[in-house]
Amino acid sequence: MNKTVKILVIFLAIDAVIAGFYFGIKAISSNSGKSPTDAYEWKKMDEYYQPVDYVEQFIKDDASEKGIFPVQIRNYGRNGDVLKRFKGKNFARSSESSLNLAFPGLDDWTLIDVKYKNEKGMEVARTILYVSIKNQWRVGDSGKLMK
Repeated sequence: MNKTVKILVIFLAIDAVIAGFYFGIKAISSNSGKSPTDAYEWKKMDEYYQPVDYVEQFIKDDASEKGIFPVQIRNYGRNGDVLKRFKGKNFARSSESSLNLAFPGLDDWTLIDVKYKNEKGMEVARTILYVSIKNQWRVGDSGKLMK
């Protein structure tokens, strides 16, 4: 074997080891296909529920006004991984930077899953993006989370 072939074989062997190491670490560090939403629990909201923030208080007041208790919620907060799975009327798989572009003066945002039964007894489930602009919370978009 000449010197050029030996160098080429050594180079390919080193590349194979590096590639194997990279993909092995990547496979170990991934969370085994788990969804980022799995870490969040559903909470049952009724008349006696104590909201943890302004948005939950808004949902509780709205449900009380409409008489649709109990309402189940899953509050994701500012989880960017969950935001990337959100598909609404105005956003699809967005990032925080796209929210900043769409809502000038954005102070804060949060994503919340809401489930309840309407007056016809049908279950309604949706994900709502709430945004705070100049300390005023409002609905930024409504949709669902993609798998």
